[in-house]
Amino acid sequence: QVQLIESGGGLVQAGGSLRLSCENSGHTFSANTMGWFRQAPGKEREFVAAIARSADTGYYTDSVKGRFTISKDNALNTVSLQMNSLKSEDTGIYYCVADMGSHFGVTVAAAFHFWGQGIQVTVSS
Repeated sequence: QVQLIESGGGLVQAGGSLRLSCENSGHTFSANTMGWFRQAPGKEREFVAAIARSADTGYYTDSVKGRFTISKDNALNTVSLQMNSLKSEDTGIYYCVADMGSHFGVTVAAAFHFWGQGIQVTVSS
C-alpha cells in the first residue's frame, strides 16, 4: 500500500522559508497526483497545493499563490513544497496526500485516498 513520509517541518519566523518533502514509499505503483493539505488549530483541513504526475506545474489555493511552489520527482516518487514569505496564518499541520487518479484542479479532500501522518509547521510573528 501507499505510505507517505513527510519531512522538513519546523519553526520559522514570519517572512522566512521552509521546504516540505514527501516520499511515496511502500507501493509498487506510483501515485498520479500528489499534494498537500493543512489544518490550522481550530480550523478545518484545507487544500494547499497539488500536482499531477503528467503536469508541468501544480495548482494552489489562492492564499499561497506566489509564495508556495510545489514540485515533483517522478522517478523518486517524491513531492516537495517550497514555502516562502511565510505568515503566521500558515501555521498548522501539513499533510502529504496522494491518489492514483490524475487530478487537475481538484481540491476536495475526499478525492485524495492516501494521507501522510502530518508534519507541524509553526510560523512565529
